[in-house]
Amino acid sequence: MGTGTAEHLTSAIGEDGYTFVHSAEMRELLTATGLLSDWSAFAASWNNLELDRYMADGGHYRRRRHAVYAASSTGPIVRGPHQPHYQSRDYNALNGGIARWFAPIDETIGTGATISTILACSRAVFESLCGRRDWHVEVHQFRIAARPGEEGRPTPEGVHRDGVDYVLVMLVERHNIASGTTTVHEANGRELGAFTLTEPLDAALLDDSRVAHGVTPITPVDPSAPAYRDVLVVTWKQTRD
Repeated sequence: MGTGTAEHLTSAIGEDGYTFVHSAEMRELLTATGLLSDWSAFAASWNNLELDRYMADGGHYRRRRHAVYAASSTGPIVRGPHQPHYQSRDYNALNGGIARWFAPIDETIGTGATISTILACSRAVFESLCGRRDWHVEVHQFRIAARPGEEGRPTPEGVHRDGVDYVLVMLVERHNIASGTTTVHEANGRELGAFTLTEPLDAALLDDSRVAHGVTPITPVDPSAPAYRDVLVVTWKQTRD
């Protein structure tokens, strides 16, 4: 990882609680860390996500897959047994409070070069802020679709925190949509910044203990064509005795 770039990100997150990283800079970070040799298959795997059946708003616009990893302070990042995703209602008033079982991320994709590089890179950035740690890591593939008469809501729970330490949100594809603007907020609700992930590898890195975030709904530009927003979300939570 380029030292100057990494220090820039660390400084921004430390000062503001978040940073937006343009695709070119993110690619530089990633390729300095590892390989993106299976990117085409990685991105194509969003075409095989399963419908999220836990949507309390009744929406059918979200598809997803999920995987869990462990990262020891003295060892590598290792994928763990499949398990449910859980958020308390303190963090997700809409869909929280229950164990939600999502389809697992495909094994080949989940152990492939791109995910491995993204995990290693984001770990390095976040540990530059807090030092080596033991981590519980969750990886989410999301596709939010928009149709005539049903907007897509990337964050149907509204502006929120995830209840972890750090979050990486990375765009994989954006097709035929308008809006989808990310906003970042202080605990008192004051907006700190806003930006839109428009190019593959555009990313946001967040200190979830300090800031909340949300994304505005998306709508189709051409109502007759498919419209969707594909993102990868990686959450990092320190494991404590």
